[in-house]
Amino acid sequence: MAVRILSQFHTKGSRSPETLATVVAMLAWKLAIDSIKRMRDAWYDIEIGKPYFDFVCEFMVFLAQAADRIAHRSFEGTQRTAFTTALAIRLSEIVEENRDMLLGTAIPGECQRHFIDLFNRRGADYGEYDYDAKGPSFGFKRMFAAALREILPEKDRLWVIDQAMDIEAPAAIKALEKTLAGLFAGDAAPSQMAQHPPISQAGSK
Repeated sequence: MAVRILSQFHTKGSRSPETLATVVAMLAWKLAIDSIKRMRDAWYDIEIGKPYFDFVCEFMVFLAQAADRIAHRSFEGTQRTAFTTALAIRLSEIVEENRDMLLGTAIPGECQRHFIDLFNRRGADYGEYDYDAKGPSFGFKRMFAAALREILPEKDRLWVIDQAMDIEAPAAIKALEKTLAGLFAGDAAPSQMAQHPPISQAGSK
């Protein structure tokens, strides 16, 4: 069954960063699952268990980092931080809620902690690269591809860079940009540069 993602609200008025983050988290989850299905259909070996789990986490972290950059266009610093924090926490909750499907068996809370740790680590990695009005830079996409490359078996590592940079990343970013454009419409506020702080485990409830 296709999952319908909200791209705009039917009533006027601004929405809280947390409300917007919830919608984006649903989209990121759908895009990650769609991508992994597409890559498995293309004969990439992504086995159920840790490889499957790691792929989904890396994909959603990539989209969360991209969403943070896009939010910079519409949110001032504190709103942007609230949005990105809520997004990371909601994504970690989705991972935890689906841990049996993704990983098989896991200690309760372990998947959520893993995602938050990964998000914080990748924040520094993606922070080295630009994301402007035209989208992610070559380096931003290359970082994503490199992260996926480490998950796959040796036979797939040569090919995944092109797959990730030319197919998976552009398709996901197009959907993310379109959704956020609709959600942020009418909510724009003066933007200022802000580095969001690491997401703490205490914030994950």
